[in-house]
Amino acid sequence: MLVPTLVLLSAFGGFVPRAAAEASAAGPLLVGRTAALGPGPGRVWPVGGRSGLLRRFEPPPARWAAGHRGVDLAASPGTAVRAAAPGVVTFAGLVAGRPVVVVTHPGSGTPPLRTTYLPVAGSVPVGTGVAAGDPIGVLTADSGHCPVGCLHWGLLRGERYLDPLALLGSGRARLLPLTPP
Repeated sequence: MLVPTLVLLSAFGGFVPRAAAEASAAGPLLVGRTAALGPGPGRVWPVGGRSGLLRRFEPPPARWAAGHRGVDLAASPGTAVRAAAPGVVTFAGLVAGRPVVVVTHPGSGTPPLRTTYLPVAGSVPVGTGVAAGDPIGVLTADSGHCPVGCLHWGLLRGERYLDPLALLGSGRARLLPLTPP
């Protein structure tokens, strides 16, 4: 009997984070007030919902190459932005002149996952624990990134960009060989 050489992997860039695998096997992992990351309950859209998706994640073919390292969600300046998953606010400030908020998600593997939100003026002090759905800032005006107002929402593990829609069970799945060619 032949063993299948393909497996359906999550949109987490070809692997399932350790926390997600443990959570599915042993129930939810707790971080602060709510469950840790991995597709399932305890996550929310940072603004709007699925119908507001303007542009999907497009990973670059090489780390330095062009790509879209997050997703764009339709929203108007002044819209409250919510933490997509439980974690700790680890940065709120300017990056290249644009306001950014970063939430780190302890218990999500090593290194831990981080979600990024821009252009967002932070309303929560660095070091504050947040639950999924807690307001973390307000969307500011940004000329040039989207043809209409939008939130650029990203997900990283270390320096590797991942599809943030995977947190909501909406990322793109892909078939990959079990062993390298």
